[in-house]
Amino acid sequence: MSERGLEAAGNSVHPTRIVHRVATGAASLFVEVIGQGEPVVFLHAAVGDRRMWSRQCDGIGLGHMGIAYDRRGFGNTSAQREDHSAVGDLLAMLDAIAPGRVAILVGCSQGGGIAINAALLHPSRVRALVLVAPSVAGAPEASVSLKTRSEFARLEEAEKAGDLERVGAIKAHLWLDGPLATEGRVDGDARRLFLEMNAMALQSPPPGQSVDAVQAYERLSEITVPTLVLWGDLDFEHIQKRCGHIVASVAHGSGHMIPGTAHLPSLEQPERVTQLIDRFLTRLEPA
Repeated sequence: MSERGLEAAGNSVHPTRIVHRVATGAASLFVEVIGQGEPVVFLHAAVGDRRMWSRQCDGIGLGHMGIAYDRRGFGNTSAQREDHSAVGDLLAMLDAIAPGRVAILVGCSQGGGIAINAALLHPSRVRALVLVAPSVAGAPEASVSLKTRSEFARLEEAEKAGDLERVGAIKAHLWLDGPLATEGRVDGDARRLFLEMNAMALQSPPPGQSVDAVQAYERLSEITVPTLVLWGDLDFEHIQKRCGHIVASVAHGSGHMIPGTAHLPSLEQPERVTQLIDRFLTRLEPA
């Protein structure tokens, strides 16, 4: 099922944006597609939803098929509680939107982890990866500063008390501002969108557990597709180190640190992130 709409600004007409509902198990995934051509799938972090990629999807959709969807428990996707495969949902969505096509996956944080798992479990379905501060299943336990441990303790207290507003504020500090940065460093539209996306996720009923069991950290060398890794210099130190490890471990990896950003550079520096992704796509060999 889809709804079509044409966006216009002045005399310029942007590619058609199409909204789909894709059934997978007991879920109905909310999917937005913009543009035509080679599919580029955007996978959001666990503190956001598809809208964290809006600017990038718009830009990439000028020359490709930009696809962004809400996973179970996020945004406008609806789902009953059940064990499920996050990678399976990704492939079901791709089969519905671009059947028979091989995709480029762009993932941030937890979304990056899903992209890595997909590349390991179904390498024939993935043509390239763009990983923004990705999680990696099986990575060593993180070592964080005393200040950061204190913030996580505050977060746990707020969660136990059911104070969702305070939970959202602490998560904004940790993931948007950066754990060692001044709280409120990032403001304006970026912060408002973060708080809105995260509030929806916090209020959603639990969707069930993902059953994808991949010790990805030990298998990174098996990834042979071109891979671009991006991270911010204000992110957690262990995440920055992990990004460097990924670049060194995959067969065709390159990395880029984005100064002055934390865990979600697509919100902080949307034009820069779009530029880096577009440059990477331009350098790929023709499909």
